[in-house]
Amino acid sequence: MNGAETLVKTLLASDVTVCFANPGTSEMHFVAALDTHPEMRCILCLFEGNVTGAADGFARMSGNVAGTLLHLGPGFANAWANIHNARKAQSGMVNVVGDHAGYHLKHDAPLQSDLDGVVGSISHFTRRATDASMVGRLGADAIQAARSGQIATLILQADAAWSESGATPIKSPQPIAKHRPAAARITAAAKALTRPGAAMLVGGATLFGAGAELAGQIATRTGCRLLAPFFAPRMEFGQGAVAFEALYYPEDMNAELLKDISSITLVGENPPVNFFAYPGKPSTPEAPGCTIDRLCHSDWDVLGTLQALADAAGVDGTEIVPRIGLDVPDIEVGKLTSDGIGRALARALPDGAIVVNEAVTASQGIWKAIRNPACV
Repeated sequence: MNGAETLVKTLLASDVTVCFANPGTSEMHFVAALDTHPEMRCILCLFEGNVTGAADGFARMSGNVAGTLLHLGPGFANAWANIHNARKAQSGMVNVVGDHAGYHLKHDAPLQSDLDGVVGSISHFTRRATDASMVGRLGADAIQAARSGQIATLILQADAAWSESGATPIKSPQPIAKHRPAAARITAAAKALTRPGAAMLVGGATLFGAGAELAGQIATRTGCRLLAPFFAPRMEFGQGAVAFEALYYPEDMNAELLKDISSITLVGENPPVNFFAYPGKPSTPEAPGCTIDRLCHSDWDVLGTLQALADAAGVDGTEIVPRIGLDVPDIEVGKLTSDGIGRALARALPDGAIVVNEAVTASQGIWKAIRNPACV
């Protein structure tokens, strides 16, 4: 068994069964190993950005680790932008990036680059396999990191892939248990949410499914405002979905949204910040004197923290949660506008729809139709 086969078997043993790929010459032994394991679904993409964009989407929707296969430094660089999006969304991703054989590196081949530097600029976890015997262990460690919502990248030198490994596949250990705030912190946060001007800004798994329901119940029970980030990795829409007040892209609109808020409790989300700096304007949109309590970081146990916060707030399941109502706008006729796109999208969204915002500056007209409709 060569190093490439050991890595494929390690991925499968660890329940990583999908690999989005755009390979080249240095990855051919790994491609051959993929081809002999039909239980691994390998999806060829025509551009590296498609590889990591698809992997990001797969991880967001399934909650499972996505695998990618990329070719050298230039291939990884082409994929960098969507890895950035995946990192911000905490999508678990294992990137296998081929590199030249170790003895070939000294010749500075035409496609050689500072691969370790490019990979390290965006990956939480980076390892280089210089020998076939290392591949299984490094692969298992990469999967463990990805299961915690990290970007894990394994550089697989060609000679490590084609050489006999003398090793057996390794099943990745479970991710390290995530941190949760102390009970006293949670009790204090629950009390703070009942005060005038309080708001809770949530992210990650609190924006859909059971997490969103729990967040809505906390908001109803405490009377706080319930906020969502502008860039949400995944949100639920359609009639009956939990209604959030969403942050905006323009800094002046966020300042207006937050002007009456005196405290913001963060659960699984970063403090609000303006996208860019502007002369004479602050970097953050909250009102002067507004306190920010980072109760739970995005890489902590977000759902566990939210449940503990609900318990501390006295949530008992009788809360009437604000929900998106059926408010179908008229179709806009004439030239194409973002408002018209929003109207059309709002009419087409089914209940339980999943929407990911990638429109940025063009999205304001879209979101006012589908994100902030009348609530019932």
